[in-house]
Amino acid sequence: MIRLSSFVQDQWTEGTGDTAVLVNPSTEEAVAETTTGGIDMAAALAHARTIGGPALRAMTFAQRGDLLKQMANALHEHREELLTIAELNNGGTRGDAKFDVDGATGTLASYARIGEKLGDHTMLCDGPVTRLSRARFVAHHVWMPRPGAAVHINAFNFPAWGTFEKVAVSILAGMPVVTKPATATAWLAWRMSQIIIDANILPEGAYTFICGSAGDLLDHVGPHDTLAFTGSADTAGFLRTKAGFTHGSTPVNIEADSLNAAVLGPKAEPGSDLWHIAVRNIVKDMTQKTGQKCTAVRRIIVPESWTDALCEAIAEELSRIVVGNTADKSVTMGPVATANQLRDVRAGIDRLAAETSIVCGGSQPVAGVGAPDGKGFFVAPTLLRATDADSAPAVHRDEVFGPCATVIPYNGDAEEAARIVALGGGSLVSATYTDDRKWLGSFLIGAAPWNGRVLACTAKVADETLPPGMVLPNCLHGGPGRAGGGAELGGVRGLEFYMQRTAIQGDSGILAKVLDIPTE
Repeated sequence: MIRLSSFVQDQWTEGTGDTAVLVNPSTEEAVAETTTGGIDMAAALAHARTIGGPALRAMTFAQRGDLLKQMANALHEHREELLTIAELNNGGTRGDAKFDVDGATGTLASYARIGEKLGDHTMLCDGPVTRLSRARFVAHHVWMPRPGAAVHINAFNFPAWGTFEKVAVSILAGMPVVTKPATATAWLAWRMSQIIIDANILPEGAYTFICGSAGDLLDHVGPHDTLAFTGSADTAGFLRTKAGFTHGSTPVNIEADSLNAAVLGPKAEPGSDLWHIAVRNIVKDMTQKTGQKCTAVRRIIVPESWTDALCEAIAEELSRIVVGNTADKSVTMGPVATANQLRDVRAGIDRLAAETSIVCGGSQPVAGVGAPDGKGFFVAPTLLRATDADSAPAVHRDEVFGPCATVIPYNGDAEEAARIVALGGGSLVSATYTDDRKWLGSFLIGAAPWNGRVLACTAKVADETLPPGMVLPNCLHGGPGRAGGGAELGGVRGLEFYMQRTAIQGDSGILAKVLDIPTE
């Protein structure tokens, strides 16, 4: 078992006092321990602001982008080691590990290219110059880096991607990072951070890594700091009560719970190409990362006459899933990440089953293939079926963060499908499968405001379409309502959260010379 440390004020620091123990969720064996006891969080935050901030702000977008490129390359050199850690501590299959690790390096590389395109500039223009008089008096709306630190608090399910997608955007925007992964799966983020630090890529103060409890960190945020949080809606609600956010107006971006939907529309009938794509994507998003994805499908909305066929098709595919210790190469779905997560998933399945019927799976204990007897946080991939959308309110209220989804019949109307999507109160992503353009147009008008992203899969793009659970750096990631009301990524759009927009008025000729912006 190894001891994980924090990187604070440009030094690796082991905390003191009681430690949290990290385990292999396939075997329940301890793999690491960590603590942040004794670490001065206020000093860590101040160091990032005063040392790292000025260093990054002095660099151009192209120079910051080069930092991200170096980070991506350094991490890629250690890919095999990182994949192994992901399997040992996160419970993922090798494919799950690649999804997380390669997602991290891919996002760093993507934002490196954005930095290269933005070039030798230090600020962004928000639209063209606004003329305020007939002569020289103008206004420029510009985005400038905030003179604070970007605090990141990440969830347990994506310790690599979740950490470095936020890091990529913050660094490119010119803000130093104070990042904290979820403790239970922190080993991977710790090792990736160690690789970055050892490579001596970033300027001093630009990167702080908190491995363990955040302690009183958020009590010290100021108006030019930011918080990007990924986790439960309950925790997000608590964080929003902190004085820095309620009185200091510290910007906060939340990604929380999400009851994502897959919707089958007209011309996606059983046996069609769209039908098979929908089934494949649904099963993928139910079982990838053991359903521990914020973008995983939770509700499957299907015309009533196709319900039996869809349940049979999904159940048949789920029956092929091999659950067990990811060290066994026959295993295609590993355990959930923690003992608490296992209890929550089983309890959640039981809550949904009280209002629905179980098609396959359930909350019963599962003996994982290749795991020690009685060990491992395993759960069966579970499909449930509601009688209709309104008879099972828990399906639209409770997210079971595991390999679980519910089939919901509807009458086939686009407006009704959009209404059912909206019952979830706001989602990160919904997907629809149809070749009926009129139906699709009506559905999008009703469903899009309830989603951060919508995948409209039609036959002509079926071969090019990625599963809806795939988050891409050039598209927004976030959603309204219960999904947190935030937005990350989206290419250059992602930088805006870490920058201050200001309208600067004055002489057009003088502003053109003193600001790093074009005159028109």
